Amino acid sequence: MAVRKILIVDDSPTDRQFFMETLSRQGYQCVTAESGDEAIIKSKSEKPDLILMDVVMPGTNGFQATRAITRDETTKHIPVIVVTSKNQETDRVWGMRQGAKDYLMKPIDAKELLAKVAAINK
Repeated sequence: MAVRKILIVDDSPTDRQFFMETLSRQGYQCVTAESGDEAIIKSKSEKPDLILMDVVMPGTNGFQATRAITRDETTKHIPVIVVTSKNQETDRVWGMRQGAKDYLMKPIDAKELLAKVAAINK
């Protein structure tokens, strides 16, 4: 499946801007959400090819939103990459158990981000 549209979920305007600039320069169409709840809604309405999901957000956190998206019949085919400052191995394992396909640590390295997105394309 070719990744063309990416849903960027992060409550930080600075991080959302970084993702949008980095990915749109590579030709990806980007849409954003500021919360886990908004991510769940936009995963259905926008039908992205990939979701980059922050974890620490007010309300529904990224782990909960990932679980909801990956277990919903209409969105379970959308790969999710968890993008977070939570760097414990237990966090990584928990993220993968929620249905994430990969895990990326903040601060984000643009090359690593693009490599992870490209790997989903294969």
